[in-house]
Amino acid sequence: MRVLVIDAFTDRPFAGNPAGVCLLGAGSWPEDAWMLRVADELSLETAFARPTSDGGPADWDLRWFTPAAESNVCGHATLATAHALRAGHAGPLTVRFASAFGPLTAHTHPDGAITLDFPVAHPAETPTPEGLARALGVEPGATYRTGTLGDLLVAVESESVVRHLSPDFPALAEFTRRTGIRGIIVTAEADDRRGYDFVSRYFAPAGGILEDPVTGSAHTALAPFWSQRLGRNRLTGLQGGDRTGLVSTAVDGDRVHLTGHAVTVLDGVLQQ
Repeated sequence: MRVLVIDAFTDRPFAGNPAGVCLLGAGSWPEDAWMLRVADELSLETAFARPTSDGGPADWDLRWFTPAAESNVCGHATLATAHALRAGHAGPLTVRFASAFGPLTAHTHPDGAITLDFPVAHPAETPTPEGLARALGVEPGATYRTGTLGDLLVAVESESVVRHLSPDFPALAEFTRRTGIRGIIVTAEADDRRGYDFVSRYFAPAGGILEDPVTGSAHTALAPFWSQRLGRNRLTGLQGGDRTGLVSTAVDGDRVHLTGHAVTVLDGVLQQ
């Protein structure tokens, strides 16, 4: 079967967020343990897609696995999957995915960009949980739950704070396990407008990901959060520490459109 490594939310190789993509044939899913082994072999969050056979509106069924566990949603691997499926199509393509997170849609554009249509995760302010500041190494300005997304959004005072974060990862892993939080989104308004409006970083050490360079799903919460504060529907977020990428966002009611590019860096055949 075909397996790819694709850098998502970037227009150049070795940037953005790398994802594995495994394109399966029609039929039943492989065993979960096998999909975990594939993700572990690639050392990447990996999307597994199979053609939908139930006669529903979706074109492909989609699941995501980190090297440690199955994920409830993964935006950058979804974008990578759409990029893989567009190969060989001369014009724009719409791909409809069925997933445990709900129906997801990807639209490709002539300039190479891909737009994901995801449900909005509306942030709701919550008291700062005990132990968070120590684990992150910074005092949060405010914290927000993100509903079914399962993340905690942490607002801090400046872009500089976000860029210089150095969390205590064992403590952060213990914090997320204890609280049942999927991951931590740390964000601030951009210091100036150099092609982006806000910055963020994402940490999920309990799920086997110390830092995710560019997290599409996190932007389902970041988009409404910053749109409300900046008074604009269309924004661009820069995410990452050493490795960065850009996500263009547009909130449309209870849906959010996340747009970015992707680059294939490996395309091969899985032998086992």
